[in-house]
Amino acid sequence: MKPVSEQSILITGATDGIGRITAERLAQMGARVLLHGRDPEKCRAARDEIRRETGSDKLEFYVADFSSLPEVRRMAAEVLAAHDGLDVLINNAGVLPVPGGKKDRPRSDQGHELCMAVNYLAPFLLTILLLPLLRASGAARIVNVSSAAQEAIDFEDFMLADGYSPMRAYARSKLALAMFTIELDRRLKSDGITVNCLHPGSLLDTKMVRQAFGTPQGTAESGAEVEVYVAVSPDVDGVSGAYFDRMTQAEAHAQAYDAEIRQRLWALSLELTDAGAGTDH
Repeated sequence: MKPVSEQSILITGATDGIGRITAERLAQMGARVLLHGRDPEKCRAARDEIRRETGSDKLEFYVADFSSLPEVRRMAAEVLAAHDGLDVLINNAGVLPVPGGKKDRPRSDQGHELCMAVNYLAPFLLTILLLPLLRASGAARIVNVSSAAQEAIDFEDFMLADGYSPMRAYARSKLALAMFTIELDRRLKSDGITVNCLHPGSLLDTKMVRQAFGTPQGTAESGAEVEVYVAVSPDVDGVSGAYFDRMTQAEAHAQAYDAEIRQRLWALSLELTDAGAGTDH
């Protein structure tokens, strides 16, 4: 893999929390950092703050609301138009609706359950669309930020129309991301791209955790350390299709290792995102 100072790295959900810290650390290491967020002002502020703190002039941002698949497509098109290659894609953005919120089962613009839409379908689509750039880099890495909170997916109620709870929705979306990791690794074996997922740590000090659970139990910095490790550490060279519990390879939920279920999820994901062309791997 190239030296970090020669890499281009896209981080989704990079305007606050773990993603924001990860972006700053990678900028300090000299990488060209592409930040994503859904609010243009927050994106601009994060870019400018990181520039001041690191002195890096290799920072840019892209805006998209991941609850809208058309916005994911637009953002991917902008990245494809602006770059010849991408060395690392970190799918970090995620949501966990606050229990007792305004909507009993919040949904995306396309009517999908919100956690599955933002935490899984959006990164699935973005990754598929950016594969040409990742292939062009020669030895790229895809890093999916999953969670130790994983619950088996019920394909008869994929969008949790029955028995919805925010935590159940979150856990299923994070298992879907782990399943995608393993299946995409299988499909990219000949492409020189590695795909891994990680649990950054439990109840870290992020806005999402504070809103949903109250007092955090760990630092956002520790989570960023994990993301940076899996994204650029030489220790992870050649490792693919793995689930990391922080910096240690571990076992994801058993459903992630069922090839038939993974392929069923892949087919459903293509249908729901209309990813279609370019996904024959």
